[in-house]
Amino acid sequence: MAVLQVQLLLVAFLTSTLGAAQYLVQDAALMNYMDRRFLSLEKRLEKCNQDILDYVDEFRDFSKMALSRLAGLNSYKAEVKSEVQNLLTRIERAQRDIDYFGSVTDSNPCIEVHEDLVKQQLLEEAEGKKKLKLMLNASCDHMLAGIKSLKIVKKTGDKHGSWMKDPGKKHTKIYLLNGSVNNVIFEFANIMTFMENNQTVSAHRVTMPFPWEGTGHVIYRGFLFYHRYGSLNEIVKFNMQSRKVADQMLLPGAGRIPAYQLSPHTKIDLAIDEQGLWAIHAEPETGGNIVITKINPITMAVEHTWDTPCSSKDAEAAFMACNTLYVVYNSPSGGTSRIRCVYDVLDAVNTYEIPALHFPRRQGSHSTVHYNPKEKQLFAWGDGSQIIYKLRTQQKV
Repeated sequence: MAVLQVQLLLVAFLTSTLGAAQYLVQDAALMNYMDRRFLSLEKRLEKCNQDILDYVDEFRDFSKMALSRLAGLNSYKAEVKSEVQNLLTRIERAQRDIDYFGSVTDSNPCIEVHEDLVKQQLLEEAEGKKKLKLMLNASCDHMLAGIKSLKIVKKTGDKHGSWMKDPGKKHTKIYLLNGSVNNVIFEFANIMTFMENNQTVSAHRVTMPFPWEGTGHVIYRGFLFYHRYGSLNEIVKFNMQSRKVADQMLLPGAGRIPAYQLSPHTKIDLAIDEQGLWAIHAEPETGGNIVITKINPITMAVEHTWDTPCSSKDAEAAFMACNTLYVVYNSPSGGTSRIRCVYDVLDAVNTYEIPALHFPRRQGSHSTVHYNPKEKQLFAWGDGSQIIYKLRTQQKV
């Protein structure tokens, strides 16, 4: 009986031991399976991460290529726009020439004009030009004979800039436009206020809707005329009282090359004299020679254009005085400024011969030289200094 109990206990013990061993084998197999699955998942995750990194690199390369293509398209768009603007200005000039020739020639070629009638018309045309010339000379009969002295009014601002005074009868304000690209004007009550040390306290700031380009701006009859930055040849007329843009125009042929070789920041230089508003620029078609245009300041229309023999090479500035262009030359490194080329629009054939007129007691360069017809003197900007030059004039021959 005892033996039987021992056998039963032994059988129970073996059964439990075998069951535990079987469970251990099953657990080991399960763990091995789970390890293999986790390894497989890790490999897949690594491959997924690598694919994502590859996609990111490819997308970056594509983005760079797309941005490069877009930049090229923008550049091409700007070039095409510039060419179209140039073409439009040429078409406008050609249309004006066609209109002019159409107005002075007979539209019907079949009608024979009597020779005496042609002579009479030519005489009347010549007489009209003579009367116009006499009228302009009557109101403006002097020419520049020399530059007497200079006065450095103040030294403020950048190397390039302009300062001016409206030549109107009741205008005493001084305007300072600092830099070759800006949109803020400093307005001073008078010259004494301008000469004070702190310009930001005594000046009134006027913010322009569009920035200017270059230093060839003028203020005339309460309006600021300037070349708009970023445009080829757009001239803006800005009302200084209402602080609004009054008008705009395109100047045919201008804006492609600098008006003066030594002042490459200025493509269009506007000027004022006894006869009103002018624009000075240079064109490749004239071999870089200077072109002057008379502009109606009210309608912003071109009245007439003259191709001058004055070269823009080694020129730094120019101004109009009494229907006459005076071009200021210098050396590229800076030196004594001098006037070497003079062009009278009313006597272009017999241009006045004068010796070179040197600017007194100053070495350097000018970024702006503008004539004030009311005060008969030059407002200049030279290396950050605001200068006034007094003039000596003589009667035109």
